[in-house]
Amino acid sequence: MTFSIEEKKLLLSIARESIESQLLGTKFHFTDFSSIPNFSLKAGAFVTLTIKNQLRGCIGFIVSDQELYKTVHEVAIEAAFEDPRFPSLSSDELKDVRLEISVLSPPFPMKSYDEIELGVHGLILNEKGKRGLLLPQVPIEHEMNKEEYLDAICQKAGLPKNSWRNKQLNIDLFTAEVFSENELFS
Repeated sequence: MTFSIEEKKLLLSIARESIESQLLGTKFHFTDFSSIPNFSLKAGAFVTLTIKNQLRGCIGFIVSDQELYKTVHEVAIEAAFEDPRFPSLSSDELKDVRLEISVLSPPFPMKSYDEIELGVHGLILNEKGKRGLLLPQVPIEHEMNKEEYLDAICQKAGLPKNSWRNKQLNIDLFTAEVFSENELFS
């Protein structure tokens, strides 16, 4: 998946306008995006909100049966108002929030920990009924090495952080096209 700068900006605008319409209590109206093939993709996506480089919300779908622009609309609203780690975004915060979108490739099974490339692969851990997901940008943003990245996914899934050292865990990998307002609208 490769998106043009115009497509990235448009998806970020959809995410921001979706949040704004929710705050205003108005109905969001979709434009006809049938002329943009990438917007018809049925791909997973995450929307991350930050304020002053601090996480303010992040929700997404690993896979989606909707067109990409509809997925972005839905997860933007959920990241702003339904992330259980944070209170709902307020109107006062909207001017300070910055958005980032990650469009995910289909997940594929990891055969060995050696396959993990920091900054390239996101991790989905599914072990003993516990699940966790980390986006590919997480180890770069937090200056993690591979061991710390694996510790972090174990903790995110509710397992002891060094569980991965005892056996090969059930991990799927994915890649993502990641773009943000900071990068495109600065």
